[in-house]
Amino acid sequence: QVALVESGGGSVQAGGSLRLSCAASGRTFSRHDVAWFRQNPGEGREFVAGIRSDGGTDYGDSVKGRFSISRDNAQNMMYLQMNSLKPEDTAVYHCAARLKMIRPLNAGRFYNYWGQGTPVTVSS
Repeated sequence: QVALVESGGGSVQAGGSLRLSCAASGRTFSRHDVAWFRQNPGEGREFVAGIRSDGGTDYGDSVKGRFSISRDNAQNMMYLQMNSLKPEDTAVYHCAARLKMIRPLNAGRFYNYWGQGTPVTVSS
């Protein structure tokens, strides 16, 4: 079992930056792929970024070059550095985890564990 808790969300003006954190429980975090997804009410879930247990990363097209994902296995933490934020980045951001597998990072259906989410609002 892995429990995930996000933090770091908030309100920021366009062009600003935020850093989201995801704290994971358990002793097997290093064997999990982890990712960030975002969602607005009434809309589908969107893949933002993911990082494999071996450090390989992938990003959604809308955030490439602006967002950076990282992890600290010793601290059971994952981070999302968000720069050059745009109003369209407004959403609730969720972290997710799955035991490492040879599947695309952007496939949400393969993730077993989800956090409650942290809201991000970007104003123009």
